Amino acid sequence: MRDRPEPFIVHTVTLKNSGRRFQVKPGETVLEAAQRAGIALPYSCRAGVCGSCKAILVEGRCEYPRNPPTALNAQDRVRHAVLLCQAVPASDLLLEAREVTSVEDIARRQLAVQVSRKWQLAPDVIGLQLQPAPGELRLNWLPGQYLDVLLDEGRRRPFSIANGPQADGAIELHVRHVAGGGFTSWVSEVLKEGDALRIEGPLGTFVAREDSERPMVFMAGGTGFAPVKAILEHFMELGTRRSIDVYWGARNPEDLYLRTLAETWAARAHDLRFHAVLSDPEQALAAGMRAGLVHEAVLEDQPDLSDHDVYMSGPPAMIDAGRTLFVEAGLPEDRLYYDSFDYAPDVLAQILAGRAGLSEA
Repeated sequence: MRDRPEPFIVHTVTLKNSGRRFQVKPGETVLEAAQRAGIALPYSCRAGVCGSCKAILVEGRCEYPRNPPTALNAQDRVRHAVLLCQAVPASDLLLEAREVTSVEDIARRQLAVQVSRKWQLAPDVIGLQLQPAPGELRLNWLPGQYLDVLLDEGRRRPFSIANGPQADGAIELHVRHVAGGGFTSWVSEVLKEGDALRIEGPLGTFVAREDSERPMVFMAGGTGFAPVKAILEHFMELGTRRSIDVYWGARNPEDLYLRTLAETWAARAHDLRFHAVLSDPEQALAAGMRAGLVHEAVLEDQPDLSDHDVYMSGPPAMIDAGRTLFVEAGLPEDRLYYDSFDYAPDVLAQILAGRAGLSEA
């Protein structure tokens, strides 16, 4: 008599705050299962390094068979925090997680686009304007979300959308050339107006939260200004009367590639202030600008963040600093919204595999 195969075990996740439930297939992450069920939980990098998808595990047990949860620190582990983009249930789960219902009704899809404009924003930053190819319906998204450019062999490269939805479907991207980066080098040196790309979106939950009248702080690093720009323009179009402080950090003045635009906002918008911060002290002195790290500038001006909403977008080191120090400054963690600019998941997997090989050597 043949042995019966072990049945596939399907686990159920219950969200404590709303009571919503969904099932997770074997080997599936909590985030993947939630998206399949049409439930929007927060996420950004999808690689376990940014911490955007952090939730509290009230009951149950998770495993991390793909990538280690590097975004969880010792304090997170004491609080039984898990990363939804990497956590695979080993039992039924009860989770305390934020839900971003505003993005649930927007379908993610793939479409062909054409480069309608390409221009130089900074010495190492290219601006791209994409239009739906003939016959394609325009993409719908919320300001602050991102898209994936689809490459050969299943590879993807994520880019934040720097504008809100337009009647003509135009999508604006800010692409920084990374030394040794094959795709960004191709964008900088080869891609031309009229060329075709294939994209998938919208992705991410870094979007405007409109159910608040609290003062807002926006912090961007480098091309992290792209989604901040989209969200800020959305709030200004709504005619918001909320107090807004915008901090943009870079190494040199050229990297603040839309500083004139930000200064125009400050001159015209109600109760909006723009703060440019340069990390290179010599460059800052020569330009007559504020020197230091951008998150330090925020805390110098706003030592108590308990009554604020904070949006931040940029490199992982900046995000990590903000996640820790802003909460220490009184900001409730559920009012900290962020988008971490990191390696694409396949590139990150190669890096992590290399690190594992070195540790075993």
